[in-house]
Amino acid sequence: MKWLRGRPRAAPWIIVGLGNPGNRYADTRHNVGFMAIDQWAQRHGIDLSRKKSFAHVGEGNVPVLDAGDQRVIVAKPRTFMNASGDAVLELVRRYHGRPDRLVIVYDEMDLPTAKIRVRERGSAAGHKGILSIIECLGTDAFPRIRIGVARPAEGRGSVGHVLEAFTPEEAEAIRGAVARAGEALDCLITNGAERAMNEFNQG
Repeated sequence: MKWLRGRPRAAPWIIVGLGNPGNRYADTRHNVGFMAIDQWAQRHGIDLSRKKSFAHVGEGNVPVLDAGDQRVIVAKPRTFMNASGDAVLELVRRYHGRPDRLVIVYDEMDLPTAKIRVRERGSAAGHKGILSIIECLGTDAFPRIRIGVARPAEGRGSVGHVLEAFTPEEAEAIRGAVARAGEALDCLITNGAERAMNEFNQG
């Protein structure tokens, strides 16, 4: 999109976890992006209680070696998953963001439960939240951190699978994955997507 061109080099990092709003969806597989963002924001002392029409938003600073503090905008969309792009577009416009400094954290059925992967850019690969973001921004050139939730058992639909809560065994593994996703996010902001991929895409 033309309006994305010429954005300032000092644009903030915009960190977005994907999920569905409301208590009904709080512990479901589709909301693991929310879980990761909540933990990461808490660790960095960023308050996510500010409610805007399109998202819960917090602002803060993250120390980066040799670069001083980096301003970050952290958000959990209040749109439902399939309309995530509406919230992300508003965030990028409002905070003068750039796609290369936008990081999306979300669930991925093509990864085993609790595996994480960092990508620098790419297609939606069937994820409707990511598809919505790509369509709204007009680009797929934004980093993302994927947290595995595995595919459903044969004969079960994917929608029901992602809208179910984790089993107790999965929940324990996911806690570790959420912590690793936060470490990957720190690495990405500090050292870039390539370094984060090298460090966290092993195994």
